[in-house]
Amino acid sequence: MGEGRSNEEGGSRSGRGRGPVAIAAVAGVLALTALGMVSCGNSGGGNGVQFWQRNDAASNACPRPASLTGSEFNAQETGLRALRRAAFRGDFFAQLELGGRYAAIRATDKNIEDPIESSTWYAMALANDEGYAPINRVDRGGFGGWRPLSKYDDCRAYERHTAYQRLDRQLGQMTREEQEAVRDRVIYILSTQDAYGYRTLARLHDGLYGPFGEPEDNREAREAWGRNAGGNSRDRNRRGYHSATNLFQRNDVDAYLYNYLAVQTGDVGAYVLLKDFERSAPSRGQYQGFVETKARQWTPPFEFYPNAAPRSGVPFSDESRPRGDAYEYALGRMGGELPFLHVGRALRYLGITDNVANRPEDLSKRQIETLEAMLGHPMEGRLSYVERVRAIQMAAINGSSEAQLVLAVMYAEGIGLPADYARAFKWFEEAARQGSPEAKFAMSSYFALGVSGVADQDKAQAVALRIDSALSGFGPSAGRLQAVLAQVSRSQQRR
Repeated sequence: MGEGRSNEEGGSRSGRGRGPVAIAAVAGVLALTALGMVSCGNSGGGNGVQFWQRNDAASNACPRPASLTGSEFNAQETGLRALRRAAFRGDFFAQLELGGRYAAIRATDKNIEDPIESSTWYAMALANDEGYAPINRVDRGGFGGWRPLSKYDDCRAYERHTAYQRLDRQLGQMTREEQEAVRDRVIYILSTQDAYGYRTLARLHDGLYGPFGEPEDNREAREAWGRNAGGNSRDRNRRGYHSATNLFQRNDVDAYLYNYLAVQTGDVGAYVLLKDFERSAPSRGQYQGFVETKARQWTPPFEFYPNAAPRSGVPFSDESRPRGDAYEYALGRMGGELPFLHVGRALRYLGITDNVANRPEDLSKRQIETLEAMLGHPMEGRLSYVERVRAIQMAAINGSSEAQLVLAVMYAEGIGLPADYARAFKWFEEAARQGSPEAKFAMSSYFALGVSGVADQDKAQAVALRIDSALSGFGPSAGRLQAVLAQVSRSQQRR
């Protein structure tokens, strides 16, 4: 009896002990299920709770619209232009897509394969803060790599992880000149994005940030440097991505320069960041005078995006459209102040026309479409002011001394393009190198007067250029030279 009662009581106690445990277990399962149900964006369209993270693209990559990922072999050029428009405006995913297209990851893109262009857009995506700015600011700890909240941050991190790998591999197979071409293209694209672009360039050169301007403690930044100490299911590279992290060399002068250029756009936030930069290290404030001079001399690597087309014949369109009051005013002056004859000469130099067109009406629709195709613009058959400017720029880039002289004057006077004395001097110099007497006369004026930050006053150089210009038969220079020689003669007589 006593033993039976004892067993009975033990069973009762055991039952009572199992009850709370069972309830706790059920509650735990329900809680886990609830967390899985409230999670947003799980891969696979609601596969429920994941206790580990797969390392394949299907599970980790961010989704893309079908219009971007579908087969478009018959409309390839149209698709590329749409992507480039979005990428020039700073769309992170469009930049990634362009990197993949030009890397020819898909078989249908083999005809446009271009490692330099692919690396350019992977670098742009890595520098884009849309790729690393956090959406969730909640500590998403957990076990086994489980992520109970939105996976948008995670998929972007995976995309950047993959972009770092591909960029490093491509740059590692390039010559130094090809790597410089990638860097120059990135600098040009960012320089067309006003204050935002200059601030990004400043971060790319600032040693206090990650390799592509992300926060120094960013997971992908640490991985790129080979400093990743964390562990998850992903195969993390502990040796780093040497080629990718060395695309932009860190130095305080260039970081200061780009912060300063951002301020020159009139952006108030850029001014705040510049002051913060000056205070961030004791030595940084001392560069101010030097950087101001360098900023006046700075010009982007290109006039517009390189117009060379790959073997496919699909051109790299420049989607950086002029914006702001200064650009609009300068463009408005093209019609009334720049004789169309100069555009006509540029078109003949480029082989678009056989004769020099004196008026826009002298051009056929096919000739205008040829120019638009060379620029990668939609072929509308209407010559815009921007395309007139591009025609002169393209002729100048391709070696026309006449177009170089015209372009220099356009920059000096603010016609078609906002006034920029540094670029004006650059193109006067290019034209003078080809023997243009007018360009030599213009340069002599620069040296005679001295233009702050562009050309120091150098009377001897001014006289030498005037003599050279006069000997080439340029009238105003010859007259000015006689006055200079008469002044020199009087000075010698007084002695």
